[in-house]
Amino acid sequence: MAKLAVINRGEKRRKMVAKYSKKRAELMAVVSDQSRSLEERFEARLKVQALPRNASPVRLRNRCLLTGRPRGVFRKFGLGRGKLRDFVMQGEVPGMIKASW
Repeated sequence: MAKLAVINRGEKRRKMVAKYSKKRAELMAVVSDQSRSLEERFEARLKVQALPRNASPVRLRNRCLLTGRPRGVFRKFGLGRGKLRDFVMQGEVPGMIKASW
């Protein structure tokens, strides 16, 4: 189980990314628009850099919803490999069975 502080930090980052996503998208559209002047694009780049670090979606980490494990997380289920295996063995995930060959 991951420390509660680490899980809470991730949730705080998710909220901040959601809060600044619209502003970041607008600024990045200006930065990538080749028809705008170089000075205007440079100003937009400075504004993007002035946003909080945790507002960047790159800083998010997928974690297991039950345990908080950061690695081995299946996006489709939102669970770590260990918990997903437990649910599959109990037959709670439809369509998934233990492999045998």
